[in-house]
Amino acid sequence: MSEDCVFCHILDGEIPARVVYEDDNVLAFLDANPLSRGHTLVVPKAHHERIDDLPTADRNAVFETLGRLAPSVEAAVDADGVNVGMNDGKAAGQEVPHVHGHIVPRFEGDGGGAIHSIVRTRPDLPDDELDTIAAGIRGAAE
Repeated sequence: MSEDCVFCHILDGEIPARVVYEDDNVLAFLDANPLSRGHTLVVPKAHHERIDDLPTADRNAVFETLGRLAPSVEAAVDADGVNVGMNDGKAAGQEVPHVHGHIVPRFEGDGGGAIHSIVRTRPDLPDDELDTIAAGIRGAAE
């Protein structure tokens, strides 16, 4: 538990939340500042700031719950689709330093964009740089 983490305070019951799912590893609740009707957050019960900090069991539980709840969230608000995503780190837009996934219901004509609309300027990378990046990722993942 982190004393200054709003999600830890929700997990401890100090801040009320509209809980939609709970098990031993995760809690899912409606976002207090939703991007759309039904916007749901999935958080591990243990405090971890970044995805890389998550133990395997917590990481698996978060991603499994995101996958399991996305269709339920979509159905509950009669959405046309959902975006499922995570902001990992301040530069990526993470506002609460506790790992959390978003399920954001989407509706035709809602004015939102695809995941590709997050970054407005895209790099024009030559093939040799793409090859170097791919090799670096493969090496780090081993």
